[in-house]
Amino acid sequence: MRMLPRSRDTVAGSRLRCVPWPAVLEFAVSNEDLLDTLDRKILRTLSQQGRISWRELADSIGLSLTPTLRRVRRLERAGYITGYMAVLNEPRLAGSVEALISITLVKQTESEIADFEAQIAKVKEVTDCFQITGEADYLVRALARDLEHYQAVITQLTRIRAVLRIQSAFVVKSVMRRAAQFIR
Repeated sequence: MRMLPRSRDTVAGSRLRCVPWPAVLEFAVSNEDLLDTLDRKILRTLSQQGRISWRELADSIGLSLTPTLRRVRRLERAGYITGYMAVLNEPRLAGSVEALISITLVKQTESEIADFEAQIAKVKEVTDCFQITGEADYLVRALARDLEHYQAVITQLTRIRAVLRIQSAFVVKSVMRRAAQFIR
């Protein structure tokens, strides 16, 4: 097992303690500032090409297969990779009416918030729900087949007891949607 210098050893005048090398790697993955270049390459590649084979991933980052898989598993355990999914053609599957809906609650008590969040999760047309700051309390993204279906979604939202006001805006064109590109 590779070890770091013992506590009596010094580097640039500072005292270091003895830590097994794998523990250093675990710490590095738990602290985003310490992700190394290969970890960042793995994250960038998987965010853009989720179906890439492990062999192709290893080749693209310049490592052999086993160390690449170890790094991916470590990134998964540390919560940097939370899952893998396909990007679906939403208009084809769910409908072409996309609405961003601002929702204001009657009160912002813990029980009202919990009730609203439980109820909004049951609305299958809602794809995203964000608690926000500003005039509204939540911003919801919903998909519908057509305006009649959209009206049914709005009716369903107005039946949630905690809702005071709903304001919608329709998406005319999606200019950009992508995974985070700011991986350090």
